[in-house]
Amino acid sequence: MFTENLPKVMYGGDYNPEQWPREIWDEDMRLFQIAGVDIVTLNVFSWALNQPDENTYRFDWLDEMMDKLHAQGIKVCLGTSTAAHPAWMAMRYPDVTLVEHDGRKRKFGRRHNSCPNSPTFRLYSERMARKLAERYMDHPALLLWHVNNEYGLRCYCDNCEVAFRVWLRERYGTLEELNRAWYTRFWGHTFYDWNEIVLPSALSEHLSSSNPDDTAFQGISLDYDRFNSDAILACYKLERDAIKDVNPDAVVTTNFQSNGTYKPLNYFKWAKELDVIALDMYPADDMTPSQMAMRYDLMRGLKGGDPFMLMESCPTQLNWRPRNALKRPGINRLWSYHAIARGADAVMYFQLRRSLGAFEKFHGAMIDHAGHENTRVFRECARIGSELQKLGDTLLGARSDARAAIVFDWDNWWAIEHSSGLTVDLRYVIEVEKYYDAFYSRNIPVDMISVETALTDYEIVVAPVLYLLHSGYAARLEHFVEQGGTLVTTTFSGIVGESDLVTPGGYPGELRELLGIWVEEIDAPMEHQRNRVVMTSQLGELEGSYDCGVLCDVVHAEGAEPFAVFERDFYQGFPAITRNRRGSGEAWYIATSPEPSMLSGLIGHLCETCGIQPLLDTPSGVEVSVRVKDGKAFLFLLNHNEASTEVQIGAGTYVDLLSGTSHGGTVLLAGLDVRIMALVHA
Repeated sequence: MFTENLPKVMYGGDYNPEQWPREIWDEDMRLFQIAGVDIVTLNVFSWALNQPDENTYRFDWLDEMMDKLHAQGIKVCLGTSTAAHPAWMAMRYPDVTLVEHDGRKRKFGRRHNSCPNSPTFRLYSERMARKLAERYMDHPALLLWHVNNEYGLRCYCDNCEVAFRVWLRERYGTLEELNRAWYTRFWGHTFYDWNEIVLPSALSEHLSSSNPDDTAFQGISLDYDRFNSDAILACYKLERDAIKDVNPDAVVTTNFQSNGTYKPLNYFKWAKELDVIALDMYPADDMTPSQMAMRYDLMRGLKGGDPFMLMESCPTQLNWRPRNALKRPGINRLWSYHAIARGADAVMYFQLRRSLGAFEKFHGAMIDHAGHENTRVFRECARIGSELQKLGDTLLGARSDARAAIVFDWDNWWAIEHSSGLTVDLRYVIEVEKYYDAFYSRNIPVDMISVETALTDYEIVVAPVLYLLHSGYAARLEHFVEQGGTLVTTTFSGIVGESDLVTPGGYPGELRELLGIWVEEIDAPMEHQRNRVVMTSQLGELEGSYDCGVLCDVVHAEGAEPFAVFERDFYQGFPAITRNRRGSGEAWYIATSPEPSMLSGLIGHLCETCGIQPLLDTPSGVEVSVRVKDGKAFLFLLNHNEASTEVQIGAGTYVDLLSGTSHGGTVLLAGLDVRIMALVHA
């Protein structure tokens, strides 16, 4: 595990000295020392500077900066500079720029403008990575490699179309199998030659010029999503392999974007190819602490619980939203420790010095346009840096243990939101968030896992809207339940297989016997219509009725025991919550999307039944999590409220690693404050 070998929780961020005259560089070194910066990401967007033409490479500025940082004791996360191709490349080799979903061919401009299947892009990006590796592999400042930057987007050019056909031949083998999987007898789509296949776009299968989800052929578009994620991953692997050819021991990563829930890329598949997970986290203004925590837990789950790096965050305001409010005092510190509490072993910003021009000139940074340390933002950053220096290696490599898990699956996400029907209100990530919050609100740890993750370590597995069942997964879930596990799944589960073809014989398909139910119909109420779930048997604290919507299943029990029914409509009295005992375990089905209090009560009841206890009972807005290292537990208390509050931490004497103060029984948390508690005496 890479982060175990670090000297401390690393602290720093993206640094772009190539945008500044050399006299600023020395001042930056001074400011970095004040702020406690010990790692910088360099060379992310410098391809045009490093390679002015096909055969010329210039690294003099980078040589100087690497040496300067080393002299200050600062480590480097070295970018490969391939995140923005040079203008000369786009001019001489038009294949390098991508084609949009609506068929428009891009010219040079912006960033994220490179076709992943361009032979030119692949050739020159691999060559650049290799030259950098050969030059800097033994540099004492080098800590790890940062390939490209925030990989993503989609391309619909001729090269991608040819590559798509190759990918399909490898997946299906024959056109007969492809035609079966894609259900091509619908609308006369039978293919007789591989070259007849075109990319699904606004020019072919998609019903909208702006929305790539809106498609007439879900199977085709689902395979394009898989192909596109694989094609971009192949670009990463080309650069990574070039680096590791030069130095097999090199640590290589790239940064995951959109707070970790970036739809175009299957991050579970990508994670297998990274040495350490790196996340860019820019919470939306309305993002709750629970939603943030879920994304951190997802990053932790990508590599089986290994710590990750917070590669980018912002110490203050952003620049690319319609309105960009300042982070209020204390928020940057709180959110930095939020990441650490959930598994981060590095906290890094974009960026360290605020740009003077172009798109990101108003993007927040540690060093503002004023250029000195006498700013509120810098002082808060320096406080974090000082605290992390005091913590040293105490938390490095610490892991979080959970006995419950939530399944998160990119194939399900793609397939659900490609479907024409049943409702635009069904959003995969939102439904997963609802179940995550049911654990979070009770301070019960939960892992985010893939469909490939072994289930044997868990007592409760929740699989929200498991619409698409991967081959063999139903059998694995059945085995989990028979061996004593508790499974929870929901409306719109077990509907289709891997090609988005409906499983005949009645919903929920392969899960029907395990769940002991038959879903005859699925209602999608109009936006203004709601229903209610009425408890017929008390489950822990659950009693009375609860609001529900989005989807409502018409359920027939086939051996399952109902615990709640629908209150209204023609399916009044039909089961809304069921339990089916199977072997030593039980499988629960939630036939709708209920309000949060109902989900919280249900998860609380199931956890209590399984002997899973909350970490602590805390006031609203106070989050608690635990990381464990060498048998020693570190208790994180985070007050997301602006007002101070008291937290009962139980018997024993604890020391706060940030302040050095001792506490027993009760801890007073100031507004937006953080405590990291270590037990001294039981």
